[in-house]
Amino acid sequence: MKRKQKLGCVLMAAGNGVRFGENKLLADYDDRSLIEHALAAIPADAFKTVVVVSQYDSILQLAQGYGFTALRNEKPEDGISHTIALGLDALEGVDAAMFMVADQPLLQQSSVQAQIEFYHHAKPGHIVAMGYGKRRGNPAIFPKSFFGELRALSQESGGSAVICAHEDRLLLYQIGSELELRDVDNKQELEKLKEETAEPF
Repeated sequence: MKRKQKLGCVLMAAGNGVRFGENKLLADYDDRSLIEHALAAIPADAFKTVVVVSQYDSILQLAQGYGFTALRNEKPEDGISHTIALGLDALEGVDAAMFMVADQPLLQQSSVQAQIEFYHHAKPGHIVAMGYGKRRGNPAIFPKSFFGELRALSQESGGSAVICAHEDRLLLYQIGSELELRDVDNKQELEKLKEETAEPF
């Protein structure tokens, strides 16, 4: 029986929220902030290490409350690539890394856990991203063989750049609801999501 791979997790929560106009991760959805939804979606037991990268004290404190490694990004202006590099540098002894964003309030921990199990049973050496139909979204799991390329990214180039360069190595783990992939970039999108998911009277 093959050895089960050791996974690390990087929750990327360092952005400036320019399009939102403020720190969007503290914005409320369904009585919890976006960052609290993101932290709750992480199946901690599935990972050797969980690293939360942020420039915000309040988010780092929340991460510590969950027992995760809180890592300050002192240069958020360097873009998402710097967050990725910081996260990777904090993961030791892992065979693969899952990267999660912090603005998908409907992402379920059960879906993330199922994606991880799918990765463990998939053909070795493949990237596994969450998907709905042909749509690719987050989280995404990268084997260690891609860490060098991820570290070489610059400014706002993220994992998508690596995936686009290796589409033949991409597998999608299909989820049942497109809403789980929905991220929030601005206040209008947050309000639209609230309207779409509001309970009828």
